[in-house]
Amino acid sequence: MIKGSCLCGGVTYELEEPLRDAVACHCTQCRKTSGHYWSATNVANEQFHITKSETLKWYRSSNQARRGYCDACGSSLFWKRQGADNISIGAGTLDAPTGITMSGHIYIDDKGDYYEIEG
Repeated sequence: MIKGSCLCGGVTYELEEPLRDAVACHCTQCRKTSGHYWSATNVANEQFHITKSETLKWYRSSNQARRGYCDACGSSLFWKRQGADNISIGAGTLDAPTGITMSGHIYIDDKGDYYEIEG
């Protein structure tokens, strides 16, 4: 099991392995919710277990998806497409060792103008 949490510990979770390698999303929504780009792994719903949810809130960020975050410390934790059988989890919220690496970037055309992505 890989464990993770928000900054204050109000939300904790466990993931059953294997995890997908991390993908960096540069879309405007991910940049706005994280303050930069958002890097996430992904697991099947059955592999995802919330162990503490005292401060977990969900925000419907579009008609297709919602985002889980901590209402106390503001950590951006999860991204869930409506009706999907999997969930994305912010790679930065995982406790090390994660066993994953960065595998790629998506929505590069939306990236911020203040950074470059090395090829």
